[in-house]
Amino acid sequence: MHDEALCDQDTRDGRLAFSYERKVAAAAVEEAGDLLRDRYGQVRTVTGKGAAGDVVTDLDLASEEIVLGRLRQHFPGDRILSEEAGELTGEGRRTWLVDPLDGSNNVAIGLCVYVVGVGLCLGERPVVGVVHEPVSRQTWYAVAGQGAHGPGGPLPGPAPVPPAAGPVVAWTQGYEVPRADPVAAALRATLEQRCRRVLQLWAPLVGWSLLARGAIDAFVGYRAEGVDLPAGALLAAEAGAELRTLEGGPFRPGFSGPGSGRSFVAGRGRTLEYVLEEVARATG
Repeated sequence: MHDEALCDQDTRDGRLAFSYERKVAAAAVEEAGDLLRDRYGQVRTVTGKGAAGDVVTDLDLASEEIVLGRLRQHFPGDRILSEEAGELTGEGRRTWLVDPLDGSNNVAIGLCVYVVGVGLCLGERPVVGVVHEPVSRQTWYAVAGQGAHGPGGPLPGPAPVPPAAGPVVAWTQGYEVPRADPVAAALRATLEQRCRRVLQLWAPLVGWSLLARGAIDAFVGYRAEGVDLPAGALLAAEAGAELRTLEGGPFRPGFSGPGSGRSFVAGRGRTLEYVLEEVARATG
């Protein structure tokens, strides 16, 4: 995507609201994706991050530099919260959320399941979400109230009726959730028994993009990470997925506060009802 394509006027209303922000974000993640694709398999530095076994690689940092450079150039006054760099100062209600390499653990072991994600929030409310998959060179994006789109047009979202063999469900949990956490263990065990397949992808934005594209049926998260949640949740919601808490109430995908507030079930129609029933079975 060329910079000259970013110069159209953003009216901040109607169909053009946030079009400039979306195009800048798409250009940033696609440029970062080019670097990741070209250097995949050449990871030179792998560093442990936290006690839960997460890692950061030199590719995370190189991709982050590209994305942050674009955002600072075009939106110098906005706040930025990035996976590796942390919080960068800015003013106002606009916060950019950057995951420069969602799937670092996969890349570190040679598994090519990873994406680059950028979101924009007004306060805690996501208004722009962009996810780029370097391997397929595809970009999916959503703007609040304008639907979710990909290279082929609008995204269909998940099916409202579960397959006869049971739904395919993605699972994610926060890095700080202990391995022996009883709620996480009960949820995983129940989903494994009652669903056709449970995907643990080590890359939540991949799960959200699969849900938005209708490739999987539901997504369950327990105390999820905050940086990538708003962009992914917006993508799925704008494609027609419903977002619920584990108890079945409305789920609002914010990024601040404790991870205990970021547990969710996402799906549609009868499929969503089925997964919520199984979650209730697991949590009592």
